[in-house]
Amino acid sequence: MSTSSGTPESWISSFCSLLGHEYFAEVSEEFIEDDFNLTGLQNQVAMYKEALEMILDVEPEDDEDEEDEEEEDEEEVSGDGRDGRPRGERRHHSRTASDLSVIESSAELLYGLIHQRFICSRAGIQQMSEKYELGHFGVCPRTNCNQTRTLPVGLSDIPGEDTVKLFCPSCLDVYVPPNSRFQTVDGAFFGRTFGALFLLTFPEYDLSRSAAEAAANLGRSPDEQVMVNGMYWRNIAPGLGRGKIYEPKIYGFRVSEMSRSGPRMQWLRDKPDDPDVLDEARHFAEAHGTDSDADDEDDDETMNRPAGGRTSSRRRPTPHPRLSQRQRQRQNGSPMTLDANGAESEL
Repeated sequence: MSTSSGTPESWISSFCSLLGHEYFAEVSEEFIEDDFNLTGLQNQVAMYKEALEMILDVEPEDDEDEEDEEEEDEEEVSGDGRDGRPRGERRHHSRTASDLSVIESSAELLYGLIHQRFICSRAGIQQMSEKYELGHFGVCPRTNCNQTRTLPVGLSDIPGEDTVKLFCPSCLDVYVPPNSRFQTVDGAFFGRTFGALFLLTFPEYDLSRSAAEAAANLGRSPDEQVMVNGMYWRNIAPGLGRGKIYEPKIYGFRVSEMSRSGPRMQWLRDKPDDPDVLDEARHFAEAHGTDSDADDEDDDETMNRPAGGRTSSRRRPTPHPRLSQRQRQRQNGSPMTLDANGAESEL
């Protein structure tokens, strides 16, 4: 393939431009050429060297060796007086035709595994953020999520187990892509780390806004600027909670949970109204901060005390009578209770 300017298109660009590969980011050649980023992939991909050369558009290194073998085969054929067609040429063409499909599939698998690591790097996650802002990954199909933009994720890091899914940060759930062309993409090419890492890397994204609100650049109330455990309160499951859960009704009356057709397990989509309830780190520090600080001060005093100073010895707790009796029974007959002469010591 070639571009409009006449320069040949790279394998990476042509792979990402295929139908159904719109979720992929173009991995830079510098990232692929770094051996550290490819650690452990040799054992997972067949014909690893040939696949890597195809991704980087590198000519095979064994072309000269194959030409030498063909010349030797030609000399042997001419010496035997057989057909003038060299056997090495037929063998070369047959090997290329049979291995080409294997190399192409291995190159796609290798690029997918490299892509899983690349989108978790600084350059890769920045490229995915640009695609996220442009809405290349689609929106959540859930009505109460108000068309929140989704992220491509995988349910497993092992290739061949499941296809790519779309993670919605508003309802914290995953969905099958609406178009069938994405259902052939392996989910391991995106992995399980990217979705959560993306939200932690870009906490400034307002996930509660729809596409229309983001375009209008509407303001937010001060309550929605509250930080909870390093995340903005507005970005913590904005599609859940009061008013965001579907309630089935019959003639305007809400269906009871006790009925056969009533709602079940609505607590899975529930969320507290007060952000302080989810600030578990602050609650733990308030509840246990005094005791932990006191223990740290005692440890500091013990470490800073001079060697000749007077140290306070900790009193060992008195063992329970029954516990000490059981310990004596267990120690009887043990090699640790033998005297020098081999006889058991009386405890």
